[in-house]
Amino acid sequence: MVFLCHYPLNVGFIGVSQLTAALLLLIPRTTLLGAMLYLPIICNICVLTYATRFEGTRIATLMLLANVYLLWWDYGRLKYVLPLASSSDVGTTPNQKMSGKFPWVFFGCAVAVVVLVIVINNFVYDIRPGNSQLECTNGCANNAHPEACERFCTCIYDEGNTLDNCLEEYRKRKE
Repeated sequence: MVFLCHYPLNVGFIGVSQLTAALLLLIPRTTLLGAMLYLPIICNICVLTYATRFEGTRIATLMLLANVYLLWWDYGRLKYVLPLASSSDVGTTPNQKMSGKFPWVFFGCAVAVVVLVIVINNFVYDIRPGNSQLECTNGCANNAHPEACERFCTCIYDEGNTLDNCLEEYRKRKE
């Protein structure tokens, strides 16, 4: 009997969805559809990277922001299907001329958000398990409590304890 929650099937579905979204994003005519398909995928990845203290949190956050910017870019096309559209907007088509000026405000805001994400992610967690035991123990040299950090890495990788249990032990050792 085949179950729907079978692990390889889910991984395959997620991979196919990501590839489909990527292909749609590459074709100019289908970028909006690709961005809409990619939004729930990258939101899930972003939440998981923060929940597990994965090292790729900055990259996942920036990918989510890039997708939000793509959707914002096409807001004129999206507003008719969003529940926020007013009744006067429905049935009319926007007749705007595109400006040839570079959108400095948008560019400045995008750069500011990228810098803010990088700076905040450096201070969100005092310790991360990393993607491997070597990466975890290499981070202990810069830690304020290297012995507690090394014990944290041992707790995660050698003993196989949960992140919450190892973090609790790390906090106790810090004090």
